[in-house]
Amino acid sequence: MRICLVTTAATSSIIGNSITAARWARILRHLGQDVSVWQDYSTGRFDLLVALHAFKSWKSIRKFHSENPGCPIIVALTGTDVYDKIHVSAKARESLETASRLVVLQPDALEQLSPRLRRKTVVIYQSLPVSKKAVKRLKSCFEICVIANLRSVKDPLRAAYAAGLLPTSSKIKISHIGAALDNSFAGRAIKEESVNHRYRWLGEMPRWKTQSILRRSRLLVLTSKMEGGANVVSEAIVSSVPVISTRISGSIGMLGDEYPGYFPYGDTRSLAKLLHRTECDKDFYNELKLLCKNKRKLFRPANEAKAWRELLESLQRD
Repeated sequence: MRICLVTTAATSSIIGNSITAARWARILRHLGQDVSVWQDYSTGRFDLLVALHAFKSWKSIRKFHSENPGCPIIVALTGTDVYDKIHVSAKARESLETASRLVVLQPDALEQLSPRLRRKTVVIYQSLPVSKKAVKRLKSCFEICVIANLRSVKDPLRAAYAAGLLPTSSKIKISHIGAALDNSFAGRAIKEESVNHRYRWLGEMPRWKTQSILRRSRLLVLTSKMEGGANVVSEAIVSSVPVISTRISGSIGMLGDEYPGYFPYGDTRSLAKLLHRTECDKDFYNELKLLCKNKRKLFRPANEAKAWRELLESLQRD
């Protein structure tokens, strides 16, 4: 089967949708499919379109549907789709209607869809192989990792602000990896780094280096306003790194409603209290670690590949 996989993210990006697209391309090729990855569908004969992002890929979805009548279309919904665009954008809603199948990254996203759309929706958890490399954590500090590009929806400096409220006895240090997609945030990150000894902005880094820093960290902090099902959460879980997250649907769908490591979006003081508790309360830290470990099976590569194989088979039965 000839598959066109469309992602509006630059293929060179190391964070976000480009990672998902690259992994799905590998899975589909391993399943014997002929996959081309494009930022936009231009023209050509394909048997299937896989479009990552209902809103941003709308033009590609519409054009493919016109030029390849009768060929199936899979639309994968991102966080901004699920929790914003499909509720306010006619283009995003058109993509939902055009799609033969919809893919969401965690089950809580189903609640945002009508019962009719849920019937053609599949949940596919994002996976990562378990690394067998030995981990050497920094002994000089309690290192916390933030992996987020600098843009408003990620609230990327919230962990830095929270660290600034910690008592002087704390050994917490924030290592923040992410590209400056918003110049105003770049200036703010540089300024914060100059006045906050607990915060380091490392900028965009190669994927191997990002994963190395994540694996050695004591904790991953996710501060986003919305996520479809963050890659970094699944990567942290697989890497045995517990997670602190905003209480958002995208994280609840991966960690569970009763997970104790949530804080309200934008609430610096609540996050500071959680960070301090995680550092000082070993029982609480170990509870987070065990709960994340129990979720690890959801993010096995074999499970993601199986979900894609079954999805392709279901299209062939239509």
